[in-house]
Amino acid sequence: MLIRALLIIPTVFILVTLVFVLMRTTGDPITAALGGRLSADQLQERIQEAGFDRPVIVQYFEYIGQIFTGNFGTTLSDNRPVIEVLLTYGTATFELAFYALIVAFAIGIPFGLLAAYHRDKGQDASLRVFAILCYATPVFFSGLLLKLIFSVWLGWLPVAGRASTGATIEMETLPNKTGFYTIDAIMTGNPAVLGDVLAHAVLPAIALGLLTAGVFLRLVRTNVIGTLSTDYVDAARSRGVSEYRLVRKHAYRPALIPIITVMGLQIALLLGGAVLTETTFEWKGLGFQLTEYLQARDFVAVQGIVVLLAVLVAITNFIVDIIAALIDPRVRY
Repeated sequence: MLIRALLIIPTVFILVTLVFVLMRTTGDPITAALGGRLSADQLQERIQEAGFDRPVIVQYFEYIGQIFTGNFGTTLSDNRPVIEVLLTYGTATFELAFYALIVAFAIGIPFGLLAAYHRDKGQDASLRVFAILCYATPVFFSGLLLKLIFSVWLGWLPVAGRASTGATIEMETLPNKTGFYTIDAIMTGNPAVLGDVLAHAVLPAIALGLLTAGVFLRLVRTNVIGTLSTDYVDAARSRGVSEYRLVRKHAYRPALIPIITVMGLQIALLLGGAVLTETTFEWKGLGFQLTEYLQARDFVAVQGIVVLLAVLVAITNFIVDIIAALIDPRVRY
């Protein structure tokens, strides 16, 4: 397990290096972000001030040193410390991913058990088609479809944003706000604010959660069916135990182990899907900001966001590995 933990460092290091090299293949960040908006002399002056006229290898080692000290630089487009951007918008992305995981579990696990219980029947076939549609449909398309149905046609839910203007203002007045709107809404003591925040989270969470729910559904179905064919289940079946009880009591927990094992990969999928989801619903998180900075060609900001996401994915995978080893003693790292 110690070796598995130490592998986080080279994993993040390699990704940081790849991002740095790929960003520099298009030239220096100043020219990419401000070229055409400044005169040649002003542009050269800004390049020299930022140190981007030095050899790339020197810039690389300086950047690595800054990361280890917690300094991710300053954005080129809006002149903000990158660490401030990460802290401000990272909470929104984390909150969205948390809601999406709840949706994925709430849909994927029960439907997977139902598909296994009705194996090779009409319900099973319908649920397998549903699972394919979940992870094959682009998240931006499902998001737009959900907005069209539940926001435009039915008018049940907000069309975009994390909260209404009134709720946002009330949460901003909190002396110790966390940036997590659900927690901040609870801290206001106003049920209307909490309801507003949760209403805004429903559609983005469903759009992103369905992406993972389809994977969970197929995993649960496959592993429950496999468990139902084991010797100890056959022995229970010979004693007259019903199929429903076999699925619910004997096959349920073993089927969760593969879900926990692949959850780390699904976190990476959720973070990748968050870019499109946040853009579709104007959910002001890291994905939304990453799109804005990419359009502005702000390489410094993009590097900082990618590094943070890489660290989150690496740490999440490590935590998932520990949980899987605790649940199933056969798992060793």
